[in-house]
Amino acid sequence: MHTSERFAAAIDFALSHEIGWPRDPAADPAAWGLHHADPPPYNRLRGPVHARGGVSGVVRQRGHVVAAWGEPDRADLTFSVAKTYLAMLGGVAHGRGLLPDPDEPVVARVRGIGFESAHNRAVTWRHLLEQTSEWEGSNFGIPDTVDRYRHVQHEPRPPQGRKGDARALQAPGSHWEYNDVRINQLSLALLHLFQQPLPEVFDEALMQPLECSAGWRWRGYDDAWVNLGGRRVQSVPGGSHWGGGVSISARDQSRLGQLLLDDGRHAGRELLPSTWVRRMREPCAIAPYYGWLVWLNGDGRVFPGASTQAYCMVGAGGHLVWVEPAHHAVVVVRWMDPAHTPGFMRRISEALGSN
Repeated sequence: MHTSERFAAAIDFALSHEIGWPRDPAADPAAWGLHHADPPPYNRLRGPVHARGGVSGVVRQRGHVVAAWGEPDRADLTFSVAKTYLAMLGGVAHGRGLLPDPDEPVVARVRGIGFESAHNRAVTWRHLLEQTSEWEGSNFGIPDTVDRYRHVQHEPRPPQGRKGDARALQAPGSHWEYNDVRINQLSLALLHLFQQPLPEVFDEALMQPLECSAGWRWRGYDDAWVNLGGRRVQSVPGGSHWGGGVSISARDQSRLGQLLLDDGRHAGRELLPSTWVRRMREPCAIAPYYGWLVWLNGDGRVFPGASTQAYCMVGAGGHLVWVEPAHHAVVVVRWMDPAHTPGFMRRISEALGSN
């Protein structure tokens, strides 16, 4: 089978396994998104959402687009892929000297937003980035307890309890938990660190230099507003669990993935410190399948079909940005049923290996 035929087979596989969510969120709200699985009153949208397209994607190899399908230029919600964008913004802050030491407690530089308690004072930027913070509190009215005991698809360990149930907190850094409220607290901390809306920083530092399209958006919850030096500014979430989040095209996602593959450099410029990018893909000591807001594949079992060097941005609804150093490639797929990710990765790997 020729390379073009291998890519065609992988693309056909993706197209034939679209996620079961309705394309219009209003058509069947109970079958779209994540919020409806939360206990009331947290089982509702807090920010805007919009209709989606079908399965689409882009494959880049050695810096060039070698395949694209669906609507690769359509801006769609990308859910938790936005978590990785927060890690990249952390790199921007590090490069600017705003976040010199990820092991420094957040409260040392950001005060008045919920890091002052005896427990939370020990939370560092690293803890938030690797999801081991055990931060306790509420972020714009949503308590962290909503996502305690949460279990997600790519987490290799079995569920530890029932989502939302009470769980005794452990010391920051000693327990890994995928928790969207704590991610949103990281976003709020970065907002105060930059003293500038995160979408503006993201656009100026990364999207514009990468020559991304102008159609992307990063929106917050309707009531997630703060005052920064007399300016009313919206804090944005690291996903779309309760609405809002990043709407972006597959092609632009591939450009951001390429930046990580290239250790933060683009067109001769260092947009992100290379040391930060490399640290993003180092395994967390207590959760080796996770780095700094990226999923890792060190044992080859989290993402069968990808190399052990691979790392991924993953979002609900079938969103995957797969950075594959073994083939000098970045692969984006949107709205594909994640149950079929291994089959898709295997087919794409075969095509990349023959190209």
